[in-house]
Amino acid sequence: MNFRPHPDDIGENPWDPLPDLAGHTSRGRLERVLRRGEFAVTAELNPPDSADAEDVYDRVKVFEGWVDGVNATDGSGANCHMSSIAICALLTRAGFSPILQISCRDTNRIGIQGNVLGASALGVNNILCLTGDGVQTGDHPEAKPVFDLDSTSLLATIRRMRDDRQFLSGRKITTPPRVFIGAAENPFVPPYDFRPVRLAKKVAAGAQFCQTQYCYDIPRLKQFMTMARDLGITEKCFILVGVGPIASAKTARWMRSNVPGVHIPDAIIDRLDKAEKPKLEGKKLCIELIQQIREIEGVSGIHMMAYRQEEAVAEMVRDSGVLKDRKPWSRDLQHTAFNLQERVESNLDKTTHQTIE
Repeated sequence: MNFRPHPDDIGENPWDPLPDLAGHTSRGRLERVLRRGEFAVTAELNPPDSADAEDVYDRVKVFEGWVDGVNATDGSGANCHMSSIAICALLTRAGFSPILQISCRDTNRIGIQGNVLGASALGVNNILCLTGDGVQTGDHPEAKPVFDLDSTSLLATIRRMRDDRQFLSGRKITTPPRVFIGAAENPFVPPYDFRPVRLAKKVAAGAQFCQTQYCYDIPRLKQFMTMARDLGITEKCFILVGVGPIASAKTARWMRSNVPGVHIPDAIIDRLDKAEKPKLEGKKLCIELIQQIREIEGVSGIHMMAYRQEEAVAEMVRDSGVLKDRKPWSRDLQHTAFNLQERVESNLDKTTHQTIE
């Protein structure tokens, strides 16, 4: 592994914004990695049911040095946890590159636009726009859903705020949000032909990157990517394919029956059923899928969703070999690079001083 970070990904301090780059809409590392053509890795953080910041830091440390961005979910499954914007603010303080998820289910356009400005002011560079699961699927089925916007209109709203410096009302924004905007898509449920078309609409509305639902069906993914290439989507949007380990055949059956949009072929369940160590087999399967996904034309990265197996993310990313000779940012790399820069500048100062004398 190359343990020297790319110079564009390093600031003077972990919490400082990175310098502007031409053609970039944010100052975030995720956009830099993708635009350099490197295969990106993002991961989903399981949010705590807690008001303790240390619970967030304890959960994210297993990703450090192995991922380029960390998703902070926004009430996924319509269940209540620590808010996405709070988690992103905490991660930004420590130098991580968080991806703020915004669900249209819980907040109207006034609150959402305010949250976008606030998140950007806190140093959050990435936003994933979601319509959101219905409240009936979660732990507060009596809650009143909002759905003032949907994911496509949310994309258009944030792009307008960023590029046109305007709220939806037309009122001017003095300093626009500097953000990299993402969408979600699911290639694995019918109608299959509609999925790339819907993603194309999201790209037209403002999506610059896309994270998909779990992929356990490579042939179906290849068909989706063929259509995406034919529609010109991959020239405008970076597609990161969702992956994750399955602990057992029982878990796979439950996911297939209860998690909206998750398609797990019978062959996968049979393989887990026959395995002597199903959890280990689930990790091997995930590594194999990552390696196959890496070879599909137009795929720009993977999105790791290792629910209750977050500690296995580093191992699977390492064993898959998708990073090649690259190592994503970590606090140790940040401090090493900063100290090296400091020493070089100090030596230059000494040399200059001696020359003058």
